Amino acid sequence: MENIKRMIEKVSENKKYVKFLTYGCQMNFSDAERMEGELARIGYEPTESMEQADLIMINTCCVRETAEDKVYGKIGEIKGLKRKNPDLLLGITGCMAQKEGEKLIKRAPHIDFVLGTNKIHEVVSTVQKLEAASVKHVVDTEIKESEMPEDVAIHRKTALSAWIPIMYGCNNFCTYCIVPYVRGRERSRLPEDIVKEVQEAAAQGFKEITLLGQNVNSYGKDHGKASFAELLAMVDKVEGIERIRYMTSHPKDLSDEVIEVIKNSRHICKHFHLPVQYGSNRILKAMNRVYTVEGYRELVRKIRAAVPEASLTTDLIVGFPGETEEDFQQLMEFLAEIRYDQAYTFIYSKRSGTPAAEMENQVDDRCKHERLNRLMELQNSISLEINQQLVGRTLEVMVEGPSQTDDTVWTGRTDTNKIVLWKHSGSEKPGDLVQVKIHTAQTWLLKGELA
Repeated sequence: MENIKRMIEKVSENKKYVKFLTYGCQMNFSDAERMEGELARIGYEPTESMEQADLIMINTCCVRETAEDKVYGKIGEIKGLKRKNPDLLLGITGCMAQKEGEKLIKRAPHIDFVLGTNKIHEVVSTVQKLEAASVKHVVDTEIKESEMPEDVAIHRKTALSAWIPIMYGCNNFCTYCIVPYVRGRERSRLPEDIVKEVQEAAAQGFKEITLLGQNVNSYGKDHGKASFAELLAMVDKVEGIERIRYMTSHPKDLSDEVIEVIKNSRHICKHFHLPVQYGSNRILKAMNRVYTVEGYRELVRKIRAAVPEASLTTDLIVGFPGETEEDFQQLMEFLAEIRYDQAYTFIYSKRSGTPAAEMENQVDDRCKHERLNRLMELQNSISLEINQQLVGRTLEVMVEGPSQTDDTVWTGRTDTNKIVLWKHSGSEKPGDLVQVKIHTAQTWLLKGELA
């Protein structure tokens, strides 16, 4: 009855609705904001209800098998909605769409279109063709590396923080990673286009931006117009932006110039996310990471010498093919030595089409999980010890809003990316910079009171 009521209301209002389901990385969420903005040009409004939607878009990830499984589950769920509403359009976009292409429609014929990566400009024309019934299905997975999605409308999801892509694709070809195959080679946006988007975000009231790329440290190597260090310096000058973040970095390309710019900046956060992935040279070589443990250690030394107050986080993969107990012990020793503020830990997931998937000596799941638990236990203890050193200190925090579990408790982050909770006074609002005195430290967050 409720569904019928919604349909009557929709017809009377002559409105069209789109529901986005986005999985994966921050770049995927940024792409979804741009596709949603483009669809608004032809009258589509966002909805949280799949039952109300005239168009459902699943923007996909294929970095890990679990991400693909979620997408297939959702595609199956939508089949029932298509039976109830034959006019409903279903589109699959993003990395999994790029990887699977026509196979998706063969597996699930109720899918109307499949658009790979870098297809933001194609969304509107594709939907219009299907609306006009001029085609039955559309599949487009051609990567046009000369094209980049400039001059597109953006429907940003928050009023505080804005995603700003600075480049697309990746040239690194780590042996475990599917990204270069589905995102294409590195393509950097022009610095003036990026600065313009940051200025527009500032004019719209955004207080924080995050510069996005698969490897931001290699920004500009293709066009030579500006390096990543030079881009950071340009963005730092934009008035109205209080916090500048970026992701993701590759250690092989982090220059002394970038460290120096961050050290001397007004608004660039003192947080270095520097994915090491592993702590033994043998595994790093097998991963094709193109740096050594010794080189990475020297990089950390430079960061901490130049910006002693900076936080350091990383990504780690456990269970890579050929990993021995000796390798794992080297990783644990490396972790104890570097002492990251946080580490994002992952079990190696075999991805077809990557060299690592064909390697011998795949590690069994039981061993992977056992090692992951040991790794997390060590890292959690280190994270807690580091956070405990902040008890009694007063930290500047950018207000984000109420916590998910209690409206009276608000949350925000320091420029070192520490999550902080406190009792809401009633006067602070999202985007404000407040002083919070820390009284409690936990592994993943801090608690305090307004100073």
